[in-house]
Formats: sequence, structure tokens, C-alpha cells
Amino acid sequence: MKIEATLLGNDIARSGEEAKRLEDAGVDAVYSFEGAHDPFFPLLLAAGRTDRVELGTSIAIALARNPMICANIANDLQVLSGGRFILGLGSQIKPHIEKRFSQTWSKPVARMREFVEAIRAIWRCWYEDERLDFRGEFYTHTIMTPFFNPGPNPFGAPRIFLAAVGPRMMEMTGEVADGIFLHPLNTTSFIAEEALPFLKRGLQASGRTRKDFEISCQTICMLGKNDAEIATARSKARGQISFYGSTPAYKVVLDHAGWGEIQPRLNRMSKEGRWTEMMELITDDMLDAIGVSGTPQEVGAILRERNAFADRTSVILYDETGDPGALADVARAIRGQS
Repeated sequence: MKIEATLLGNDIARSGEEAKRLEDAGVDAVYSFEGAHDPFFPLLLAAGRTDRVELGTSIAIALARNPMICANIANDLQVLSGGRFILGLGSQIKPHIEKRFSQTWSKPVARMREFVEAIRAIWRCWYEDERLDFRGEFYTHTIMTPFFNPGPNPFGAPRIFLAAVGPRMMEMTGEVADGIFLHPLNTTSFIAEEALPFLKRGLQASGRTRKDFEISCQTICMLGKNDAEIATARSKARGQISFYGSTPAYKVVLDHAGWGEIQPRLNRMSKEGRWTEMMELITDDMLDAIGVSGTPQEVGAILRERNAFADRTSVILYDETGDPGALADVARAIRGQS
């Protein structure tokens, strides 16, 4: 199982230094995300400071961009990282696409499918000298003159991972992508009963098997050296889980676990700015079903068993240990090392 970590993004100028620290801690992949900063720029710095780790976006918002832009940036990062780049894409939700990015929202599953197909058509044009003639419902790419064609990539096409929660997006991801990012708001029963069957259906539709596809399970990890520190980490994680739960698109996870009735309340409270009160709706049982808490060694051992179905575990840290080596301890424990 590969172990993944995320650049915090607090100071993007230090992204290279942070990526190197994560590489030295023993992780296998380092991701950026679309938050207060663009997700691609930190990886340019990370590529120059690291040698071994895979670098990717987890995620960049596809529907705020277009396939040509993403194909170009991904190709450049693949070259600059020496073939270590993963293009991670997600659809986001309607309010952000329309009101934050001023882009069109419609048919997100069909759009995401076509987005990936268009990127691959562009790469075939560049890498295999195939004529660019992509004509879809949402995207059209039919012009590629030599001046704009970077030519073959010596490291091959970047892999494309998609973020998915609902069954239709899951199935489409299994059909067209190289891998999936399972959202941190997950439970083992949801994954086993809702995610994996739809991924399998998509893989079968594409003529592939599970070995042709990678699953990255993002998991909330609450670390401490003692009970007080662990309690603090759990409290902070409650805030994140309550925020996730307020999003209607993630209600499917809460419904599966029998917690669906709190989603409209969380959504209403979020619009009223009642963030502290939202945390109170996240019970200990919910926290333990969604995340993992304990010492770094305990968390790593639990993750090794909890995420045994996955190829990758992306560690979402709430770390109160104050120990810069805590992540390395988690990684060793996942690998069964003392």
C-alpha cells in the first residue's frame, strides 16, 4: 500500500521544502489541493526539490477549467517531475462552479467523462501524431498547429485520477480514469457496499480489471501521544467532518450510515455561520466510523487493516503530538515496521 500526504498550502513559497520533508518522512506521493491557492504551482516547486515521490493534484477542479489547459499543464508537470505526475480532477459542486468560477454547471458526470476523453485525445495528438478532432457535447478541440504542439512526452501520459462520491460518478470513474480518490467522508461499509461495486461495474464496461486501476482512500487521522492530545485532535476533526456533512453532495455517505437526518441541519447551520454548534452533531461513533485516532503507531496499524482494499492511503492529519516525526511513525506502522 502506498502512503500519501498533502501539502498544507499555508506558504506556497515553501512548497518545495515541505514536499522534501514529506518525502523524507517516507511517503510515496505528495498532493496539492485547490483551496486558497492554485493546485498546480506548488507542484512545480515540489518537482524541483524531490526525487522519488509521486506528485499530484488532489484535486484540481476540472469544471472551472477546460481540457486543453489541463492537458498542457499536466504534460509540463509530467516532464518537469520526470514522469511522477498524477492529474487528479474533481467536479466540485454547482454553487462553486457557477458563483465562484462563473462557469457552466450541467450534467456533471457526463461533463467529467468528456473532460477526460478530451484530454486523452489531445495527448494522442501530441504523443502519437493523431489528428486532433474531438467533438463532444460540451468540449470541442479541432485545431492543433505545430507551434502549439509540444510533441511526444518522454515519460508517457500522466495518469488521471478522479474524485467521486455518488454511484454514477463512481461508475464513470471506473470506466475512464486510471484511479480514484475516495473522499475523506467515508466509512468502510459505504466503500464496500456502495463504492467498490460501482467501480467494478465501470471497470467491466471498459474491459479492464481491478489490477488496471488504483484506489486512493483518503482517511482522517487524529494523532496524539496521550489521551488529552488525541481528544484535541478529535475535536478539530469534528469541525472538518461537520463541514463535509453540510454539503448535499455528500449526503449519500451519511444516508448509508443512517445519519442522513443531520445533513439538512448541518447545511442550514453552515449558512447561518454556526460552525461550533455544527461540531456538536458529530458523535463519537460517527468520528470513529469515518476516521482513525490514537498514537501514530496505533493509527498506522489500524489504517493497514482498515484500508486493505486500497492501493493507497492518503493520510489527512490532525496531529497534536508536536512531533515532526509523527508522520514517519504512521508510515512505518502502515508498512508493519517497528
